[in-house]
Amino acid sequence: MLDACAELVDEVGYEGLTTTLLAERAEVAIGSVYQFFPDKRAIVQALTLRTMESYLQRLDERFASDDLTHWWDGVDAGIDEYITMHRTVPGFRTLHFGDVVDLHLLDEQRDNNGVIADQLARVLAERFGLDVPDLRFHLEIAVEAADALIKLAFRRLPEGDDRVLVEAKALIREYLHRQVDAPADANQSG
Repeated sequence: MLDACAELVDEVGYEGLTTTLLAERAEVAIGSVYQFFPDKRAIVQALTLRTMESYLQRLDERFASDDLTHWWDGVDAGIDEYITMHRTVPGFRTLHFGDVVDLHLLDEQRDNNGVIADQLARVLAERFGLDVPDLRFHLEIAVEAADALIKLAFRRLPEGDDRVLVEAKALIREYLHRQVDAPADANQSG
């Protein structure tokens, strides 16, 4: 049912999605849909959680490789995976991490991008030993900016405007460099 939901969201958008369409696409009785999900929001929430788990698994695999030698490589991997998911994962370009449905779809207390920033902060701290005051805050700013620019790239061109994507990475790198490396550099020289 979740695969059918992803396909339908790409075709008709969240607003056009109905439980009846989902049942037809999944080739199940409407009662089967309601057996697992009370409404379309719950279906999309389950799809979004699955997508989030996939994103984090992809990041874990990238972070487990020895190719990442600097914290920026981790941030770059996070951006690259987000772009790849836009291009390859059904439903992701429309739903992202659920913000189309509800800014708090992943967590009642934090918005969806805040959840992503938390996960990135955890992974970057573990993998690169980053001990930066307000790292989560800085990553939340970076995630919001990257998210907006990546959405712009995919509005401009179906496969993403590479010029916008390159600029997004440069902007995020410069911002995070000022927050992560610059304070450490200043402390070492003082």
